[in-house]
Amino acid sequence: MKPSISNEAPGPALLVVQTSFLGDVVLTTPLITALRQQVAPRRLAVLVRPEAAPLVADHPDVDDVLLDDKRGRDGGPFGLLRTARRLRREGFDLAVSPHRSLRTALLLAAARIPRRVGFRESRGAFLYHVRVPRVRRQHDVERNLALVTPFGAVPAHPALHLPVTVAGAERAAALVPPGAGPLVGVAPGSVWATKRWTPEGFAAVVAALSAEGARCVLLGGPDDVGLAEDIRDRTGGRATVLAGRTDLATLVALVDRLALLVANDSAPMHVACARGVPVVAVFCATTPALGYGPYGPHARVVEADIACRPCARHGGRRCPRGTEDCMRLVTAGAVLTAARAALAEGR
Repeated sequence: MKPSISNEAPGPALLVVQTSFLGDVVLTTPLITALRQQVAPRRLAVLVRPEAAPLVADHPDVDDVLLDDKRGRDGGPFGLLRTARRLRREGFDLAVSPHRSLRTALLLAAARIPRRVGFRESRGAFLYHVRVPRVRRQHDVERNLALVTPFGAVPAHPALHLPVTVAGAERAAALVPPGAGPLVGVAPGSVWATKRWTPEGFAAVVAALSAEGARCVLLGGPDDVGLAEDIRDRTGGRATVLAGRTDLATLVALVDRLALLVANDSAPMHVACARGVPVVAVFCATTPALGYGPYGPHARVVEADIACRPCARHGGRRCPRGTEDCMRLVTAGAVLTAARAALAEGR
């Protein structure tokens, strides 16, 4: 197999694959920009899960967004084969995959894409023509950008790219009209239970910032509504619950309006970084050293320094020790100190 790919014949039809979580898609956007610059494809398409499509639909370097509903109708071996046939009909010459699953490697091979680039550490790496080392101690943005090296130089100053759509901005403005005081977003949810800071901690932060003149909104998806309502009720109604009331484009536009976002290690944290919004990120079971921390100059991390962290790459459904110390030992005072400093510094 060839150790590298030449860029002498311009204009391949390029597919970029990232079918992991929403935050991972945001962290892939610098790679998309770099591939557009170095490969000069005649077409650049991105394969994502359906819920992530709005994150790349308006990216200026993306021509098409293709969907892989691997948790639904495209799941299982027959779904994989259907998706592979669909990709084969698209006529891609080249695929680049920051996603490291065996399923993705099998999918691209079954689609008969003639040139495939992935990580050497990927499951199914033998199915890639070019295998690039993945440096564990780097941020995921830099790790992904290593996939550009077969084509040319990695950009010196990569940036996340997440546009605000006109429709999203209009819906966000309707949900949160202008008012006095800084607008602070709080995103208390996460797919993983051990990545969620305590409701009482978030409530204490909301109550204190509201008393100091901030307008607080609670953000999240449909699964976060109950948690957001609990936090609101703990504060005596000092926050507005917007969880479950926004699509992804509206969430991006809402985050863009914030003076500050307080969030767990979750997709809203990455959205805020992409929009240049100051972030206070509470890390519980995971750590920024895993490579998925907030990427940008306006971020502050609050965490408990205990030896059992991280207990897993994504966190887990429950604390392996049964103590939940990584959540309990993060104090509201520490988060408030970081939040006040971020508000004072501004955007």
